[in-house]
Amino acid sequence: MKKLIIGLFVFATFAVTAGEKVGKLEVGDKAVMTNVKMKSVTGTSVSLSDVSGKNGTLVIFSCNSCPFVLRWEDRYPGLKEYAAKNGIGMIVLNSNYQNRDGADSFTAMVDHADEKGYNFDYVLDKESQIANAFGGQTTPHVFLFDGDMELVYKGLIDDNSASAADVKKDYLNDALASLGQGKEVAIAETPPQGCSIKRKLD
Repeated sequence: MKKLIIGLFVFATFAVTAGEKVGKLEVGDKAVMTNVKMKSVTGTSVSLSDVSGKNGTLVIFSCNSCPFVLRWEDRYPGLKEYAAKNGIGMIVLNSNYQNRDGADSFTAMVDHADEKGYNFDYVLDKESQIANAFGGQTTPHVFLFDGDMELVYKGLIDDNSASAADVKKDYLNDALASLGQGKEVAIAETPPQGCSIKRKLD
């Protein structure tokens, strides 16, 4: 019974619920809704276009309380710095519409960003618009676009959420470096791992 419960938890964590009305960006597709303004914890409103760098844009779907985010997010500030070094902008979106009265309220986002030392725009994807348009599945889920806003990588940050020191495959940093050097991204897609986005579907 214990194994069954664990198995069901894993399925619920990684799967996107059947019947959800979401799009799906594939590698090579152009980003959509790039001019939609979203409220940032900085007090401004920004769009993907506003934060884009000359070599690209890194979009991460995230939240405040998912255990996978809590394991990975200490790496976010370093990702921001490395992305900037490679001419790539970064933005983090909270698309958890169903949790707006709780853990993923805007007030909670502001507090969380301050506590964790976020050095990037952490924004409210108000009605899961961007998550639904991109096909974001989990928190976290990474989408990396080149300077023409074409998708060049999506999926995991790296292969070890529990320990940065034990990472063996640094998917996102490798992709950022390739993009910054004008090279093709060797691994363009990995399966996302995390909690399902609590999106608005109608």
